Amino acid sequence: MRILLVSQMYPGPKDPDLGAFVQSLERELERRGHELERAVVAARGGGKARYARLGRDAFTTARRFRPEVVYAHFLVPAGLLAGLTSRAPLVVTAHGQDVRNVGAYPGVKAATRWVARRAACIVAVSNYLRVELETKVPEARGKVEVVSCGVDLDLFPLAPAPADPTSFLCIGSLIERKNVVRLADAFARVGSGTLTFVGDGPLRPALEERPGVLLVGRLAHGEIPGRLAASHVLCQPSLVEPFGLALLEAMAVGRSVVATRIGGPPEFVPAEAGTLIDPTDVDDIARGLRVASSLPCPNEAARSAAAAHDLRRQADRVEEILERAARGRRADAPPAA
Repeated sequence: MRILLVSQMYPGPKDPDLGAFVQSLERELERRGHELERAVVAARGGGKARYARLGRDAFTTARRFRPEVVYAHFLVPAGLLAGLTSRAPLVVTAHGQDVRNVGAYPGVKAATRWVARRAACIVAVSNYLRVELETKVPEARGKVEVVSCGVDLDLFPLAPAPADPTSFLCIGSLIERKNVVRLADAFARVGSGTLTFVGDGPLRPALEERPGVLLVGRLAHGEIPGRLAASHVLCQPSLVEPFGLALLEAMAVGRSVVATRIGGPPEFVPAEAGTLIDPTDVDDIARGLRVASSLPCPNEAARSAAAAHDLRRQADRVEEILERAARGRRADAPPAA
C-alpha cells in the first residue's frame, strides 16, 4: 500500500521528542512492506510559513507518488492540507491540541468540520478525545475510532530500581496546562526525595531554586528511557491530558505513575500501576506522590498494563484502518463478509 504521511508533529531541533510516536509508527508500517512518502515539518519553529511549505510538499509529493491513502497527524492544518492536496482517501489522527483549537481560533472550527467530512476515518488517541471531538464537530460522529499512542516495549524495557532517595520525574513543557507549579508545591509537602523536570517553558522561573527540584531542560527522545530508568515515579498531573504518552512509557519501564484524572489517563492507568489525582488540589497531588512511591519498583503490573498498548498492536489497528480507507470503505461501514 502506498501511504503519504502528512505531519506537523515531526521531530525538530527544539522538540525532537514530539514526533517520536509518528516516526515509530511509520517505521513499523514500512517494516510491514508498505511504501511511505512524507510531507512533514518540525513540531515547532519556522512560524506559519512552515505550513505553506507543508502544503506545497504535500501537493508535489502526492502528484509524484500517487498514494492509495493519505495519513495525516493533526486535524488542522495537517489534515486540512492533506485533504486539499490529494484526492486519495484521507485518514487523520487527532492528538489533542487540534481538538482544543476548535472554537478557540477564527476559522479552525470550519476547517475542522471540512476535514471531518472529507476523512474516511478519524483516529482519536483516547475515548476522552473522541467524545470532545464529536461534541464540538458533529460531522465527526460515526467516523472516529480510538487507537491510543503505542509504546515501543523494546525501546522502553523493564528497568531495575535506582538507589534511594525516591526520585520523582516530570516530562513535558513547563506550561500552565502541565500543572508544574502545583506539582512542585505538592513535592515540597512530601518533604523527601528529588523532583526532576525534563522540559522547558515560561514557568521555569517559578521552579528554580526550590529544594530538591532539578531542571534539566529539553532532552532528545532517545534520552528519555534512561531518565525513566533513573527515576522511581513519573508525574503528570496536567490540568487536562488527552492521552499522556510519557505515562505509558514510564509504565513500560516499570515505573509507577501519578496521573491526572482529567483526560485519557484513566483509560490506561490501573490502580496497581499508580494513582489518579485531582490536578487542582495540591494536597491530592501530594497524596498521589506518596501512594505512587509506596508501590513496588520496578512495578511489573505497570509494565503489564503498558504492554496492552504495544506499538505493534496499535500499528495493527492503524494498518487495518488505512487499508479499509484505501478500499473506499468508511469507518462506520461493516467489514466485508
